[in-house]
Amino acid sequence: MTEPDARFQAFLEAVRRAPIIPVLTIERPAQAAPLARALAAGGIAAIEITLRRPGALEAIAAAAEAAPDLLVGAGTVRDRDQLESAAAAGARFAVSPGATPALLDAARGWAQPFLPGVASASEVMAALAQGFRRLKFFPAAPLGGPTALKALAAPFPEVGFCPTGGITRDTAADYLRLDGVFCLGGSWIAPEKLIEAEAWSEIEGLARDGLEALKVPS
Repeated sequence: MTEPDARFQAFLEAVRRAPIIPVLTIERPAQAAPLARALAAGGIAAIEITLRRPGALEAIAAAAEAAPDLLVGAGTVRDRDQLESAAAAGARFAVSPGATPALLDAARGWAQPFLPGVASASEVMAALAQGFRRLKFFPAAPLGGPTALKALAAPFPEVGFCPTGGITRDTAADYLRLDGVFCLGGSWIAPEKLIEAEAWSEIEGLARDGLEALKVPS
């Protein structure tokens, strides 16, 4: 894998320390600050707040303010407007479920890391042609899990993958053992039901447990 560009350095250093990025869907922005603090206390270095709820941008801003050492990113970014809104809210990276030419064009000029979503060799090649070498493999489990990703990654040694979708505590290590996988996304660290219950101590414990299962010190 070739060296990343400068805008990825801080992001890559963070996920090397803690290679699980919790994928969060937050119903109420007021939940973002205590959630961010709980995940940071559990050893997590980066989180992805999906743009699936009306208050997601407010939640990004609140999480970033509450846990300044945590890299707070925006997920489910689908177009230029969302990318620009995420940046204005303070997102320090962004992730998409897929990648259109218009979105890739917008992201090329963005000052922060952007992980386009890919599900096939053709999509990897399209992202590479636009200069993107750190990609989200989504949805990882339904597409065939580690076996499928290993096959997909083989022709692209210069690409780094962040598999996301259907990954669990029990399968996470299988992905991270693959050449080219530098981190992974997972919702099991902070599922929606625990966020709604405001079970911050339990979420902190899941974060610690998830990193411990990967032999990553928190």
